[in-house]
Amino acid sequence: MKVRDLLAEASIELHGAATSKEDAIKKMVDLMVARGNINDRDTYEKGVFAREKESTTGIGDGIAIPHCKSDAVSAPGLAAMVLPEGVEFDSLDGEPAKLIFLIAAPNTKDNVHLEVLSRLSELLMDGDFVQSLMNAGSKAEFLDIIEAAESKKAAADAEKENADTKGVEVLAVTACPTGIAHTYMAAEAIEKAAKDLGVKAKVETRGSSGAKNVITDEEIKSAKGIIIAADAKVPMERFAGKPLIEVAVADGIHKADELVKRAVKGDAPVYRPSANVMETREETKNTGSIGHQIYTHLMSGVSHMLPFVVGGGILVALAFLLDTVMGYGSVGGSFGSATPISAFLKNAGGLAMGLMVPVLAGYIAYSIADRPGLAVGFLGGLFASSGNPALFGGDGSASFLFSDQATGGFLGFIKSFAFAGPNSGNTVSGFLGGIAAGFLAGYIVLMLQKWTENLPKSMQGIRPILIYPLVGMFFEAVLMCFILNPVIGLVNTGLSAMLNAIYDSGMIWLMGLILGGMMAIDMGGPINKAAYVFGTGMLTQAAASGATDEFKTVAYIAMAAVMVGGMVPPLGIALATIFFPKKFTEAEKETKVTNIIMGASFITEGAIPFAAADPGHVIPATFVGSAVAGLLSAVFGCTLMAPHGGVFVFATVGNPLLYIVAWLIGSAITCALLGVLKKDAALR
Repeated sequence: MKVRDLLAEASIELHGAATSKEDAIKKMVDLMVARGNINDRDTYEKGVFAREKESTTGIGDGIAIPHCKSDAVSAPGLAAMVLPEGVEFDSLDGEPAKLIFLIAAPNTKDNVHLEVLSRLSELLMDGDFVQSLMNAGSKAEFLDIIEAAESKKAAADAEKENADTKGVEVLAVTACPTGIAHTYMAAEAIEKAAKDLGVKAKVETRGSSGAKNVITDEEIKSAKGIIIAADAKVPMERFAGKPLIEVAVADGIHKADELVKRAVKGDAPVYRPSANVMETREETKNTGSIGHQIYTHLMSGVSHMLPFVVGGGILVALAFLLDTVMGYGSVGGSFGSATPISAFLKNAGGLAMGLMVPVLAGYIAYSIADRPGLAVGFLGGLFASSGNPALFGGDGSASFLFSDQATGGFLGFIKSFAFAGPNSGNTVSGFLGGIAAGFLAGYIVLMLQKWTENLPKSMQGIRPILIYPLVGMFFEAVLMCFILNPVIGLVNTGLSAMLNAIYDSGMIWLMGLILGGMMAIDMGGPINKAAYVFGTGMLTQAAASGATDEFKTVAYIAMAAVMVGGMVPPLGIALATIFFPKKFTEAEKETKVTNIIMGASFITEGAIPFAAADPGHVIPATFVGSAVAGLLSAVFGCTLMAPHGGVFVFATVGNPLLYIVAWLIGSAITCALLGVLKKDAALR
């Protein structure tokens, strides 16, 4: 379905005018009704306004794309309006909207409005195209401009899709845990590197919408080498017998030239999968470096954990927000539960966040040992998040084994060290324990697979349903209770003491500086994720019943520093493309609206293409800006109770105006440094 096919002259207004956003939307709905695809105007209009309340569709640069999927729509359609004088639309860049497209989609499973929204957004990223639409002298010309732009893009896409792959030299597969940004950035980098080197290449992307540009058996036969730039599972058996390079997806972005050169030379081990599926999975994982294997397993856990972090955290933040709006902002320990609705939200969010560590551990184990690792990993994660059981009772005398008469020597040490009695230390190992539990569970199951592989055929069936879970859970429980929980619990206790010491000594700025800077070094990589996991881990500990008010303050300040540090790089780069346009190519300048949106939404990855193209200048600029933003946020005493959300959770921020100041100052510093450090695009 083409964008042009969804428009009609009756649904276009070239000389529109509106007094407000509400007035503009109502006029757009009138245009859509005139197209003849709306069977209930009021219902559709209410749907458009309801969508707008979720977040503004004013994407900036004078463009707005309101949309609605509704039973009131009989067929998909578009309406368009040009407003020469513009109208205030709550746009992300604060500028009035001068070109508005309204999308109507029927309530079906195919999500046609998302496809149209995506295609339309891509077209509207071209400034010349937008200007042509605004200057159109007639509705027919307006439609012709869209037709021409779509045809041009379709031809470019078709050329890529239908390119002759006969004699292809290098094949690549890119994938990341979320299947969004990094997958396609790595593909683009590899394609560009191959083109610059005069090498014929094809890249398969395995993103959130499935596999695209899929590699064929014939192409594999003729290829000189294979590149797997992935942090997610990729089907590998098809590459048997070919030289294969397996690296992290970040290397696909940053080291594309080197990878293509190696692949052309065949400078890689020949991939030889096993006939056994489980062994194939293990061999596949071991083809990369140890560091890459660890990172891949960790990202599997983190990617599955994030929905619990984000969803649960924002539900809790909404509970705090509701109590604040209702005037219960100073009710002490019951803040967030002062009304029935806020108490419900806080409870639901708390339950979701309580699953974070078990899910993290479970899916790390799954990445290592496949499905048999899940149950063992979940159990280890529960031990990490809940701590050791109080096996002694309230007075420490529940069993003879651990009674006072039997606790001399080694048993006494176990009692005092490993179990959470009334006066014992902290055995909740939290995030660190969850990570350790996941790796422990995965390798326990792999060990059990190895030990039981020679069992008689009659007993093979009980391996996954009895031996792995029963024996695996026993070993996991013993090692978590007696070793990992107590040791990591001591680390967490020390960490809490250190943070409180920083806070008490007036050096909270140092924590903010470090966390903010870490968010901008590798932008979605391990250092960025380490800072983010630290911040969310602090939130989890702050939500525990025994957390002191002082610790909660430190935890919320830490989370605020993490988020503001991650919001700086995309916005700082977007500002630099505006204030220092000569430093950037036309393609780079066209991303300014996208980067503003990504920065505002706390998606640091928007800065990756710039860092990949010029790491020596971009990374120092973003690092300094983010570090300063984190420092200022901490100095200002800004707090954040939500683990994600960007500007959409600013209402839950303590000292929100100063938080915005910290974000803008950090972004301005990044912008200024880019203006000083980067060479003009023409000189590169």
